[in-house]
Amino acid sequence: MTASLIAVASGKGGVGKTFLAISLAQAFARQGQRTLLVDGDVGLANVDVQLGLQPRGDLLAVVSGAMDMAAAIAPCPAGGFDVLAGRSGSGALRGLGAREAALIAEGLGLVRAKYDRTVVDLAAGLDDMVLETAARCGRTLVVLTDEPTSLTDAYALIKVLSQRPAAPLMAIAVNAAADAAEGRRTYAALQNATQRFLGFAPPLAGVVRRDSHVREAIRSQTPFLTRYPASGAAADIAALAAALDAAFAPSRPEPRLAGVK
Repeated sequence: MTASLIAVASGKGGVGKTFLAISLAQAFARQGQRTLLVDGDVGLANVDVQLGLQPRGDLLAVVSGAMDMAAAIAPCPAGGFDVLAGRSGSGALRGLGAREAALIAEGLGLVRAKYDRTVVDLAAGLDDMVLETAARCGRTLVVLTDEPTSLTDAYALIKVLSQRPAAPLMAIAVNAAADAAEGRRTYAALQNATQRFLGFAPPLAGVVRRDSHVREAIRSQTPFLTRYPASGAAADIAALAAALDAAFAPSRPEPRLAGVK
């Protein structure tokens, strides 16, 4: 299987992006795929906290040259995947841009032969590091909820990414929906705006229903699919993971970055 690099992004915080990135990594692992989860949220890294990990290396060590990427990667036995942590509770990675994104992409290129899937959890928003890393990943899953600010900020993210010389392929995940029908209505609102003003609409990859168990899994620092494997949200995440490749199939001509695929 060819290694696959996917960035998980959102226009605003609070939409469950990191939870979804972690759960996607676990869903891929449960499909038998060797999976790496990278915490690329340079401002508020918390993947290691949510998973209860204490890795000896992290993204800051890699970017600073203190450690190579392979040495900084740690296993997450409860999830069945590997993790490259950020620097939890530190602002040291703020303000990074194209050069640092290039270093991270180069490192991912060197380790990609070991993995079938690499999921990169990006920071919320539109800063240079987010945009550059999303472009270099080549495929970006944009996460949103039904909140009006989430919709408008997701639209802004899609617009800015689509205007880059190396625009990534994009797909949409609606998180914390009351049910599948509400999730599709939320997507339809975004679809109408992007089609009208941008001339295209990223496809819907999946809808994940709102689940009260999510907070408990995060509090317990346990991967969601491990703690609540029979929940409705767990089934939705598994379906989302299975649908991603088809959702990212190019629907319009887009420039692609030469480099890490």
